[in-house]
Amino acid sequence: MLANVGCKMPLRSLQHHQDKYPPPHLAWAMWGLGAALYFIGFYQRVSPAVITVELSQAFGLTAAALGNLSAFYFYSYVAMQIPTGLLADRFGPRVLLTVGAVVAGIGTAVFAMAPDAWAASFGRLLIGGSVGVAFVSMLKLASHWMPARQFALASAVALAVGVFGAVFAGAPLRIMVDEFGWRAMMWASAGVTLLLGVITWFFVQDDPTARGYKSYADHAPVDGQSGQPGIGVFSGLKEALHNRNVILLFFIAGAPSSTILTFAGLWGVPFLTTHYGLSATNAAGLCSAMMVAWAIGSLSYGALSDRIGRRKPLYIGGLTISLVLWAALIYLPRLPYGLLAALMVSIGFFGANFILSFAFAKESSPARLAGTVSGIANMGVIQGPMTMQPLVGIILYRTWSGTTVEGKRVFELASYQQGFSLMLIWGVIAVMLLLFTRETFCRQRA
Repeated sequence: MLANVGCKMPLRSLQHHQDKYPPPHLAWAMWGLGAALYFIGFYQRVSPAVITVELSQAFGLTAAALGNLSAFYFYSYVAMQIPTGLLADRFGPRVLLTVGAVVAGIGTAVFAMAPDAWAASFGRLLIGGSVGVAFVSMLKLASHWMPARQFALASAVALAVGVFGAVFAGAPLRIMVDEFGWRAMMWASAGVTLLLGVITWFFVQDDPTARGYKSYADHAPVDGQSGQPGIGVFSGLKEALHNRNVILLFFIAGAPSSTILTFAGLWGVPFLTTHYGLSATNAAGLCSAMMVAWAIGSLSYGALSDRIGRRKPLYIGGLTISLVLWAALIYLPRLPYGLLAALMVSIGFFGANFILSFAFAKESSPARLAGTVSGIANMGVIQGPMTMQPLVGIILYRTWSGTTVEGKRVFELASYQQGFSLMLIWGVIAVMLLLFTRETFCRQRA
């Protein structure tokens, strides 16, 4: 009974609309509530970058421990991707988004009141696993509420929304932390997230047929759910994992995401404050600019890819350019401020090529597996920062020369170069793997 609250429409209204597809404003509104949780997820993903000093002092963390604390978000986020895709295919995204928002709110509250690093890590674990349902659920909603030609656009806009969450976790969060403290800001975040869960429960529908419109999905919902009759949870996963493109893209997608989210999401601010003498607020602003360029780049890649009808050449070209720019940022010390800013923005823009992974993987598999395949692709994306954030922290810790400033550890440029170089290696491997993918020509596999 509760599952149908706010879901029913008069029979006459349902019959009136059943031969029409949903209007764009309604489709984007449904998608938008999933996007709101994704916004919060990105905000939570990168927020440790601007409170590294506060977290280190509150919990007595080394660089390696700080990297691990931040990465707890990614551990559970990755673990949830395939289960989310499977559950979204079988039960629909509405329940997943609602439960995700509620658990994320609880996790944020745990993080806000954590007395030690273990409690804070548990809070991050809850947050990562719960907001991990957002992206796949958004893509599942898009496959039902929007025409197929808008799927790549919806993926790109989703990243843009998430990036604006990351931007909010940059300079704006830093200013508010200075004013109110980091724990107060986490409490406020918890309240907003819980409110989103309530709104989602009463508004989101898995399929347009619940509102009396035709569905863009290639099958009709069953019992108000979005799953397809006869599709087993694990049989769908098995079928998806037999696809060469899906497997290759899983390993490829982590390369560009590791660059942006490891730098802008954690280690960029201390790197810029130490080696360029920037204030924490200015450094956070540059990292936010990189994230904004990432969002703009994702929109550009999606639109251009749809226009030319190709995925593979844009992916290879963008990744290659971003690796060259990334090498310049790592190995050219003390760049002029204007050149540094331009380089970081360019890395963000060209590094958005990973957004093509979702449409590329979806088109390589039957449409009924959209949720499962999206979960695998997103798992591939997030394994980049999940792996690299703690690895860079370990290298910084092990190569630390013992230098401190006002009681805070300062790492040498050579240490950062050694840690960041791991991402270059992954990127080169990813370019090589892309050569073995099959072009879809932007057409959905039957």
